[in-house]
Amino acid sequence: MAGHSKWANIKHRKGAQDAKRGKIFTKLIKEITIAAKEGGPDPDGNPRLRLAVANAKGQNMPKDNIERAIKKATGADADSYTELTYEGYGPNGVAVFVECTTDNQNRTVSNVRALFSKQGGSLGVNGSVEYMFETKGVFSINLEEGMDQDDLTLELIDGGAEDVEFEGDLMIVTCALEDFGNMQKKVEELGLNPENAELSRIPTTMVSLDDSAFAQAMKLIDALEDDDDIQKVYHNIDATDEQLDSL
Repeated sequence: MAGHSKWANIKHRKGAQDAKRGKIFTKLIKEITIAAKEGGPDPDGNPRLRLAVANAKGQNMPKDNIERAIKKATGADADSYTELTYEGYGPNGVAVFVECTTDNQNRTVSNVRALFSKQGGSLGVNGSVEYMFETKGVFSINLEEGMDQDDLTLELIDGGAEDVEFEGDLMIVTCALEDFGNMQKKVEELGLNPENAELSRIPTTMVSLDDSAFAQAMKLIDALEDDDDIQKVYHNIDATDEQLDSL
């Protein structure tokens, strides 16, 4: 995969998050809720909750909000969420994989289907595009002044990183799915504080679009990301730097 294609996904998602901070908090609280209900309220003994709390802190969610979400998740009046995935094609053959967390499955599938249809796409069956993505661990880390990129890269590769990329003060570390836990420990050992750490679906087959087709496809991506029931949206657009800047 070309370097800029990965940055296209990362930059767009980061930009969308910065612009929709309130929605990001809502999505993070859902993840904390599911993690706490599944594995208990103690982050030290619940890896999924520990990761959710770390990501919430990385997005500057207030500590009180995090603690309140954990307490509510383990109480009698806790919200009940179901995790769902949907797959389909956007305009011009773009593969789209959607991860949802919802308290109303009928509403969610109806909304997702309508968004695909309205933006010139089509919802597919399970497995229709999943094979076009590979699950990897991805850590987004803001570097502090004085950190040596070469030394960090060597340390991270020694800890299991497959790829380390830099753009300005942002470092993206990618690792294999099975190395995610070890990579978390290595990042902590190095005193790094990820803005976000996640298991992400990285496209193995990319599509290039002209500017008009790119704009059309991004309308679908943006509409999906704006839906409250949708946690993450993955696609395989190989965007150019110019197309990315147009966002």
